[in-house]
Amino acid sequence: MERARNPYATLEADLATRFIGRRIIYYPRLPSTMDAARREARRGAAEGTVILAGEQTRGRGRRQRAWVSPPGNIALSIILRPEAAGLPYLIMIASLAAAHAIEAATGRKTGIKWPNDILIEGKKVCGILIENELKGAKVALAVVGSGINIALRPAEFAAIADTAAGLEEVASREVPPRELLRHLFTEFERLYLLLPEGKPIYEAWRDRLVTLGRMVTVTWGENVLEGLAESVDGNGALVLRRPDGFLTRVVAGDVTLRDSRAG
Repeated sequence: MERARNPYATLEADLATRFIGRRIIYYPRLPSTMDAARREARRGAAEGTVILAGEQTRGRGRRQRAWVSPPGNIALSIILRPEAAGLPYLIMIASLAAAHAIEAATGRKTGIKWPNDILIEGKKVCGILIENELKGAKVALAVVGSGINIALRPAEFAAIADTAAGLEEVASREVPPRELLRHLFTEFERLYLLLPEGKPIYEAWRDRLVTLGRMVTVTWGENVLEGLAESVDGNGALVLRRPDGFLTRVVAGDVTLRDSRAG
């Protein structure tokens, strides 16, 4: 893996955070920030250390899907060591922090599609992946990965041409990565420090979900469910009311939003 001068080195000094982003390990080109972060964590890297890549060549999203991250976009992973009780909230914290940061940097309103896709006008501009390692009942490490489309031109990638967007495209102006990262790290830490009282995090995340109140299709593997996305529980699971009236709790899966709301 190639290491080089860190173009974000001065960002570390400018941050007002206590630990998130206080150390940034930068690679101009890297297969996966998640894998690099896990290696650094096992070597004892401090909580809040960020692995940041100028280009990510083998990034992955949820369910091991490939994540496109060419130069000009953000691919990063944050090393954390929360208490086990805080694990369900990490996806909420990461989603909210990204949504707030993107709004601050672009002036465009965002929504969250369950569980963690950040949308602007229905197009995905950010994806999040979380991987945890446990030792018994304790958390050895958690890695939160974020891929944010800044200069991405979806039309150049057939697989995401109809579903993704770049921030500069939707904002119709340049979006400096440094500004976006400063907002992201600041907001991430603010929310992370609320972990002992998880209810405010859950409520803020729930209230930003564009999925609720919509008719949806949920797929995982060969399974397909359809129904009304009625609510989310405190652990982040989607509660789906099926056409037969029964409620189903969905822990993981891919959600497709239908065009109209229920009723």
